[in-house]
Amino acid sequence: MLRSIWAGVSELAIPPLTRAFPILIALALFPTYTLAESGAATYKEHCSACHAASGAGDTTLGKNLKLRPLASPEVQNMSDDELAAIISKGKNRMPAYGRKLSPQQINDIIKHIRSLKK
Repeated sequence: MLRSIWAGVSELAIPPLTRAFPILIALALFPTYTLAESGAATYKEHCSACHAASGAGDTTLGKNLKLRPLASPEVQNMSDDELAAIISKGKNRMPAYGRKLSPQQINDIIKHIRSLKK
C-alpha cells in the first residue's frame, strides 16, 4: 500500500532535512561518545598507574600513597573546580598536570572520575 502511495515520487521530493535527520542524530551522539572515550584514555595514560583503572587506588603506588578511591564520597563530593585544581596544580605527592594536559583533557578526566561513582 505504501509503495503505491510513494510510487513515482522522486527522492528529490523528500525535504532535505528529512534525509539528513539520521546523520544529524549520529553527529549529535558522536561527540558524547568521543569525550567519554578520550577521558577514559587520558585517565588511563596519566592516572591509572597510581589510581588504578577502576579508580580504587589499589595499585602498589596507590597503596603506598594511601589514596582514597575516586568513587568515594570524599572525592565525588568535590566540585569540578576542586578536582581541576588538584589535577592541574597537584596535591601532596600527586604531581601537577597543568602543563602536560589541556583544560579540555582535564575536564574529560573529571567526567571520567564522575563516571566511576558507584
